[in-house]
Amino acid sequence: MKTLRFKQVDVFTTVPFRGNPVAVVLEGDGLGGEEMQRIAGWTNLSETTFVLKPTVPEADYRLRIFTPRDELPFAGHPTIGSAHAVLEAGLVKPREGRFRQECGAGVLELTEAQGVIEVKAPPARVAPLDLARIPELERTLGAKVHTPPRIVSVGPVWLIADLGGAGIVDALVPDMAAIGAFTDSLAATGMTVFGATGQSCAAIHVRSFAPSHGVPEDPVCGSGNISVAAFLRESGQAARFGTSYRSRQGMQLGRDGSVSIRIAGDGIHLGGQAVTCIEGALRVQ
Repeated sequence: MKTLRFKQVDVFTTVPFRGNPVAVVLEGDGLGGEEMQRIAGWTNLSETTFVLKPTVPEADYRLRIFTPRDELPFAGHPTIGSAHAVLEAGLVKPREGRFRQECGAGVLELTEAQGVIEVKAPPARVAPLDLARIPELERTLGAKVHTPPRIVSVGPVWLIADLGGAGIVDALVPDMAAIGAFTDSLAATGMTVFGATGQSCAAIHVRSFAPSHGVPEDPVCGSGNISVAAFLRESGQAARFGTSYRSRQGMQLGRDGSVSIRIAGDGIHLGGQAVTCIEGALRVQ
């Protein structure tokens, strides 16, 4: 029986139980992929991560990320939460506030300043949704889209739909079976919808659905928010909210997540705070 250090971290919040939890196994070396997937299925969170020794000299640690059903090359809230965990555990010592994570999407640059962790996201690949499928999408959502949707890949693949206003996003009653079937037909991870709030404290309200990956609604989705930023940039709408803005997510699930986005010349940066809610050990046979 092995005993492995473990933390459960709430991400995109400083208040326990108000963000998006990620399970972080701090001593993942020695575990196989099947064991990791079984542990991720057991925690039954949207993602569980495993911290390992890096395989390249430029990285400070390596991260493997699992949903209850599949492994992901990258995900936003697990990256922020795992970075918080390794810093808190003293496994990584930033150099002038900077450190690097190796994952399936490559080596990613992170910074930490005054409790805010920021990661430079993998490059986004953006493609339009076939316009002929928009009526089907609108029937699936039970809402009209405001601008032509796009399919964005940042590791996870999200169908991004702008519903115009936050009130429409708030009022959605998602049909998970229909959303799962639609996103499966696109070989997408899930669907992220957003709408403008008209407020300066949080310019955008976001909701993310990935029922085919065992995550009906993600409380606060980092890769979904990155994909919204890529949608805005590629569709020429970034000026609507500026190159730096905050979004909110999770109210329908009793959460209150706050996500910061920065669209820079070198790419899209995702930021947020995190708090540890559980600390202990896992026993693995």
